[in-house]
Amino acid sequence: MRTRLCRLSHLDQTTQWFLLSAVLTFFVFILPSFIKEPNTKPFRHQHIRNEERSLESPHEVTGQAPTTGNRTMALAVASAQEKSTWAPQAQATAYPAQEDARAEALEATSAQPTPMRGQERKDTVLDTLPPRAQDKGVASDRTGLPSVTSQDTRTIKGRRDQKEEPTATRTVTPGPQSKAQTTGQTPVPESQAKALTTPGAGPMGRTRKGATTTAAPHRDTARATPPSTSSQGRTTRRSPSLRAADFKSEPRWDFEEQYSFDTEALQPTCPDSVKVKASKSPWLQNLFLANLTLFLDSSRFSQREWDRLEHFAPPFGFMELNQSLVQKVVTRFPPVPQQQLLRASLPAGSSQCVTCAVVGNGGILNDSRVGQEIDGHDHVFRLSGALTKGYEQDVGTRTSFYGFTAFSITQSLLALGGRGFPHVPLGKDVHYLHFLEGTRDYEWLEALLLNQTLVKSSLSWFRRRPQEAFRDTLQLDRYLLLHPDFLRYMKNRFLRSKTLNNIHWRIYRPTTGALLLLTALHLCDQVSAYGFITEGHERFSDHYYDKSWKRTIFYINHDFPLERTLWKRLHDEGIIRLYQRPIISKPKM
Repeated sequence: MRTRLCRLSHLDQTTQWFLLSAVLTFFVFILPSFIKEPNTKPFRHQHIRNEERSLESPHEVTGQAPTTGNRTMALAVASAQEKSTWAPQAQATAYPAQEDARAEALEATSAQPTPMRGQERKDTVLDTLPPRAQDKGVASDRTGLPSVTSQDTRTIKGRRDQKEEPTATRTVTPGPQSKAQTTGQTPVPESQAKALTTPGAGPMGRTRKGATTTAAPHRDTARATPPSTSSQGRTTRRSPSLRAADFKSEPRWDFEEQYSFDTEALQPTCPDSVKVKASKSPWLQNLFLANLTLFLDSSRFSQREWDRLEHFAPPFGFMELNQSLVQKVVTRFPPVPQQQLLRASLPAGSSQCVTCAVVGNGGILNDSRVGQEIDGHDHVFRLSGALTKGYEQDVGTRTSFYGFTAFSITQSLLALGGRGFPHVPLGKDVHYLHFLEGTRDYEWLEALLLNQTLVKSSLSWFRRRPQEAFRDTLQLDRYLLLHPDFLRYMKNRFLRSKTLNNIHWRIYRPTTGALLLLTALHLCDQVSAYGFITEGHERFSDHYYDKSWKRTIFYINHDFPLERTLWKRLHDEGIIRLYQRPIISKPKM
């Protein structure tokens, strides 16, 4: 050791200072890095909370009402012992359309975007999205809306926030309460073939004022926490989208019985009208709603309506649908001037009764010889595979309304195209009633409006342009979309199947024929039903046009026994006239 120290002592002073500096550097800078210091950084969730707290407005920090869009929900578990009770028909309270439009314009212009920072703030969206944002792929999953309790009846203002001009206007003669209103247009690319327009239609469309959404009280419902409707806090936390798979049975909301009403609908003048009879029926007077909004169009689609209707699965609402697609399609349809379009076509002051025949496709019509009787009505409703060629004596020849879904129309054209049904019923007076089942129907409409072939749709096997089904003569003023509220009302009050109480609830819907017949009940004064399921249907083939006898198959997505019971009761009550064939009993041996 002494030898080493001696050797170091012989080093020059410069070298000694260099070695000393190296040793000091080691102890000061390098050694502490091997010693683990306690972690004083905040956890990630603490950082998120701090950031969210810093973005909150003063009224939120002081514990004021929650921002619009927050929603809590409970699942409604169906019970065999639970019974739904129907309250008397609610009276819709109308808000002036002009005041509502001004309020919405003020709300839209006063909304200021809040900057979003980081992945943690992706759930923050604007309370009011501009209509054009949807065409740019912005979809909202918000579900904020006023809650209607089972003991309270409330009214939501019908909104008219569509500023775009459709390519067509309805030409149905409006009622005296109608007023002109400018509507918006979503242009079709010039590269596309045929534009869907109305002859003589100008930039002004006619719309109805005073449309509202109101509720009839209902029990056994799941509640949604109502959002704040004040202008405080223009940002909201987006709640997760509702998914049908999350429910073991159909969810029942406290606003389940909230529907869109047309408060200025024309009232029946026929003394023997369906609506007059329903108001006098102990059974129907609390079920039948005479002034419902029947049709969905550009004037009846808004963010508020989307938020409300996305709680209900299609065809009764917008659950799991693409908002951008739905808005892009619906806003192309011009406002329907008068929901009661058949009554609006009558001369002023007329007490004429509008008679309608609704023709199903049941085998009971084969060899029935009621074709002339069917054609004797003022209007004839048909659906799906409405084959008349070769069956004129049994089903008639006239068609005023043709009802369908995207699936039923494509299936019918493929199956019956070679038998005399290559296209839908045509004519300048034919109206088309489209029951929107789900995504494929909106994709069908998109292809129809753009005159394109179905490619990415679940109906891509059709490999045709939807306009071909209409022989490229379709005009949008005669193409009507049934409102989800109207279809949900049918299901809730007339055709509530037990299937809705189990895990298969999502696939259930009434048959297209049932939807068409109930639609006619709300448009016509007197209704006759032909080709619908009746007692003893087993004797007949599935369809009147079947070449060989085919047994009727009851699929799980429909409830045929429930529909048969309903038609029989409506017939017994004198509401409809149901065509039946007598059951001939076999003589006892």
